[in-house]
Amino acid sequence: MDLYAETILDHYRNPHHYGRLDHRSLSAKDSNPLCGDMVQFDLLLDKDNRIENVGFTGHGCAISQASASMLTDLLIGRTLEEAVQMTNEDIYQMLGVPLTPARVKCAILSLITFKKAIPLDKFM
Repeated sequence: MDLYAETILDHYRNPHHYGRLDHRSLSAKDSNPLCGDMVQFDLLLDKDNRIENVGFTGHGCAISQASASMLTDLLIGRTLEEAVQMTNEDIYQMLGVPLTPARVKCAILSLITFKKAIPLDKFM
């Protein structure tokens, strides 16, 4: 089995930062109704708008849930300004496997959901 595929399965079976945060600054939930994937992100920010902690819950395919788990690792310690700069391409590289068009939506659900949690007025 490919190393990247093994990493995806490991994150799916043993997700990092799984669970709701008791104290959170921001939260968002989204789903992909075509395949049934769902992800919810909770973010705890420090006084400088740096992501101090993140938690996620959800269900769905290995790609959607592994993507959420891997994204939580990348978000902790970044400022909101840095984190919102992340792109779909960053997610594809993070996963490291070729994605079919149907799987692209699964892969980026976590990034879309994370960005939904960020109020636009934080950057105006």
